[in-house]
Amino acid sequence: MRARDLAQDLPTVRPDSDALAAARLIASHRLPGVAVVDADGNPVAVLPASQVLRFVVPTYIQEDPHLARVVDEATADRSAGALAGKRVGDLLPARGQRVELAAVEGDATALHCAALMARLHSPLVVVTDDGRVRGLLTAAHLLEVLLSSAEDGSGQASTK
Repeated sequence: MRARDLAQDLPTVRPDSDALAAARLIASHRLPGVAVVDADGNPVAVLPASQVLRFVVPTYIQEDPHLARVVDEATADRSAGALAGKRVGDLLPARGQRVELAAVEGDATALHCAALMARLHSPLVVVTDDGRVRGLLTAAHLLEVLLSSAEDGSGQASTK
């Protein structure tokens, strides 16, 4: 299968989009992240949900997760407020610290997509045709496809 056949029509955001709205989009669709596109619809970055969490969870708790035990529930429930007033671009690593964009052309194979996701530790890959976003491919969907092709028809995983 090719990436264009596996790509799903999932939402994208722009760098100037509201960060809290983007986080709600990720949460409501249970996405591992979203693609960030410029004004022309060209992909510029992948914003993983885990990167959003870095802005929601205070740094001192990230450094020592045991401290989360002393934070009351009301305070924890308000932690997403840290996204208020921020833009998606604020959540992305600085330009000099950004990793390679997890993007493939539509004719890429499933294995190529899997290799790129594994190398970049990306939960999704942007599928493009002529530089324009065609869709997104999540790691969960790709695993589903790869695992189903590994079954031998009896419902048991193949040992070949």
